[in-house]
Amino acid sequence: MINGKTLIQWGHQSGAWFKDAIAAANDAAARGAGEDEVRAIVQAFAPPAAAPTIGLRGYDALKYHKNLRAGNPDEETNVSSVDWHMRELMRLPTVKAGAVMPDACPAGAAPGTIPVGGVIAAENAIHPGMHSADICCSMAVSVFGDADPTRILDSGMKLSHFGGGGRRGGDLVRPPAELLAAFEANPFLRAAHRDAVDHFATQGDGNHFFYVGRVTSSGAVALVTHHGSRKPGALLYKAGMFAADRARKVLSPETAAHNAWIVADSQEGADYWSALQTIRAWTKANHFAIHDLIVKALKLKVTDRFWNEHNFVFQKSDGLFYHAKGATPAWEKFAADSTGRTLIPLNMAQPVLITRGRDAANGLGFAPHGAGRNFSRSAYMKRHAGKTARQMMAEQTGGIDARFYSGVPDVSELPLAYKDAATVRAQINEYGLAEVIDTIDPVGCIMAGDWQRAAPRRRKKPKRDIENDSVSDRRF
Repeated sequence: MINGKTLIQWGHQSGAWFKDAIAAANDAAARGAGEDEVRAIVQAFAPPAAAPTIGLRGYDALKYHKNLRAGNPDEETNVSSVDWHMRELMRLPTVKAGAVMPDACPAGAAPGTIPVGGVIAAENAIHPGMHSADICCSMAVSVFGDADPTRILDSGMKLSHFGGGGRRGGDLVRPPAELLAAFEANPFLRAAHRDAVDHFATQGDGNHFFYVGRVTSSGAVALVTHHGSRKPGALLYKAGMFAADRARKVLSPETAAHNAWIVADSQEGADYWSALQTIRAWTKANHFAIHDLIVKALKLKVTDRFWNEHNFVFQKSDGLFYHAKGATPAWEKFAADSTGRTLIPLNMAQPVLITRGRDAANGLGFAPHGAGRNFSRSAYMKRHAGKTARQMMAEQTGGIDARFYSGVPDVSELPLAYKDAATVRAQINEYGLAEVIDTIDPVGCIMAGDWQRAAPRRRKKPKRDIENDSVSDRRF
């Protein structure tokens, strides 16, 4: 008599299918079937074997390139944290190589969160968590034949758009029709169509800026903007993370959810890759839409302009997908619209570097995206407890026209919140990551400021009083 114990002895896992299989097996045995035939009948009822899952590598089985050296205790703590995250990242089964830049700093607490300044090369895999919600955070510059920097800053306060949300009503700036058509055609972007209109020609908050300076070699006035893909990019990231996590549960349950991936050669992978290219095109147009508002208002002549992303996914000729979380591509023709020059900002009071990449193997062909942070915003604020925003502004932005779009300074974005600019620049050269071919010296800079505190519903005292609050009295 064949029963459940018999099937288990034959190597099967107990399940609801046992009932029908046992009945069929006993019927066959009663007809005189041999054991081989009975086993074959049972096997026909068995569910298909689960596909084998992909585990993680052992620690340090795959090393990464460290283009980062600590010069003081703050930097030592930062480097240690970056190393911890990178060692976790290098265990992922898709990863083939990794690197960190001189501006590297942690971007999250979960083990294996790609640091700012991190680069990961993956095989047949796109990891949405590695480009993060601020997809295609990028830099753009327009150089003018002759212009008044102060008038450009004044126009920026009127014509750019910082803070939460998008533009509304008569203030809307519409993207090109072909971009909106691309949103409609892509399953990952269709839901973001309206936001692609509302958030066009906006810059957001955080470390994004509208910077005016002079090109060192010529004295020409230049406008530099820094921002990403706004809400359309955030929505794509959310959709990508959902798709990746669904695949992760089947392919590699051991992999953490924030490092899940979309299989690149699947239809979903092709759609996501296409969506990334559309977001890239939208973000580039977003930059120059703001520039063109200034050009039109002041009747300026543009003599040069270029741009580059530093938070994106690139595919090289080796077929791998290079995820740059706050790292600037530094190899020739990294994109069809590349001029060979890239922009690396440091902080609002320091020059923006104009660089040419050196395609360094130790950097996987990347360079830093800026100065990065050695400590969190809250840690920075604790170090300046008791000072007023006005005092901090005077100490850190002397000599430049520093403005905040909301009217209330965000002192967590002042220069001392970032790594030492000279150190980052020296390490770019030390590790052979890029060549500085020119700079743009600061005249002034606009940032979002503390736009939430500036909101009328939350402002309980005049702007002047807010600026005189001590840091420890403020909410950040």
